Amino acid sequence: MVEGTAYAILFTMGTCHLLNDMIQSVIPALYPLLKDKFGFTFAQIGVITLVFQLTSSVLQPFVGQYADRHPQPYSLALGMCFTLVGLLSLAFAPDFLLLLFSVALIGCGSSVFHPEASRVAQLASGGRKSLAQSIFQVGGNGGSAIGPLLAALIVIPYGQHAVGWFAVAALAASFLLTRVGYWYSLMLAEIKTFHRKTVVAVCTLPAKTVRNAFVILVLMIFSKYFFNACMTNYFTFFLIEKFGLSVQQSQFCLFAYLAAFAAGTLLGGFLGDRYGRKYVILFSILGAAPFTLAMPYLNLFWTIVMSIITGLVIASAFSAIVVFATDLKPDKVGMVAGVFFGLMFGLGGIGSAFFGWLADLTSIEFIFRVSTWLPLLGVVAVSLPDVRPQKK
Repeated sequence: MVEGTAYAILFTMGTCHLLNDMIQSVIPALYPLLKDKFGFTFAQIGVITLVFQLTSSVLQPFVGQYADRHPQPYSLALGMCFTLVGLLSLAFAPDFLLLLFSVALIGCGSSVFHPEASRVAQLASGGRKSLAQSIFQVGGNGGSAIGPLLAALIVIPYGQHAVGWFAVAALAASFLLTRVGYWYSLMLAEIKTFHRKTVVAVCTLPAKTVRNAFVILVLMIFSKYFFNACMTNYFTFFLIEKFGLSVQQSQFCLFAYLAAFAAGTLLGGFLGDRYGRKYVILFSILGAAPFTLAMPYLNLFWTIVMSIITGLVIASAFSAIVVFATDLKPDKVGMVAGVFFGLMFGLGGIGSAFFGWLADLTSIEFIFRVSTWLPLLGVVAVSLPDVRPQKK
């Protein structure tokens, strides 16, 4: 219990976000192994991602809306238990249907985690929302980067059953989230007992401007996460097919992209506070376009270099988008966070299924070239308003 920014809680939440997203990122890292073992088509690979991403997204706005009205401090640890059961099921799934059930459980755990975790980060921020969101989000992106690396070192050499080792991470996250839940319950009790008043910001923009801004933000999420779905799920196949890399080598290349993606998230949080979130969003999405457009036509070394630069640049948008959206609706932090995390997972799943279907009809190289045009949609961010929330 501290006044101001509770850094211990923020870094704990960032760590739990790292563990949660590390577990989730193991799923796409398994695709080459599962494709060889079960003979799946690219369309089936896309369906696995679609089920996972939809269960990770559809529930999030509802969880967030409920959390805004009725906070549940220990729901974070409960959500991680869904992830734990899904992991153990995934490690021993013998067929396509049980694989779908397993990834759906992991997705449900993610749906419970993200909205309530965003509320905790806001509560611990001491008013420094961009900083809090960046610390929380960089943990998640760091986990997304570490997952494929650990999969290359643990799962690829030892097979599907080795996924069960990641249950240790889920248990560790459950323990940490139980401790955070205790702190959260103390904060809620203090607010209730002493009738503490929090300073609420209000957005003075016209309702039509707010609606248009949300449409633009959703389009930015679409552009970023459709492209990222192709990179996360099919970049390894592209490298294997075009350059003849092994599965393990391709996973190390994916790790380089995802590590840059994690670093870019933290960078975006600092730049957003200093230069304005609108300009970070514009720079992040549109600024990645020259590097993405060059990637399909380069040799292996420069393809990896361009992927690292792309990850660093394009990742900086998400924290800015979430905080921009909460500035538009400052009294609905949980719901807005749930909507945008849900869109992130949902559009990523739809993008993966779409590109899997298209790859079966055409080729991996073709879908990779198509996806590199998506960041050009970032030009629409020019129309975002300058948000200047006022205190009441």
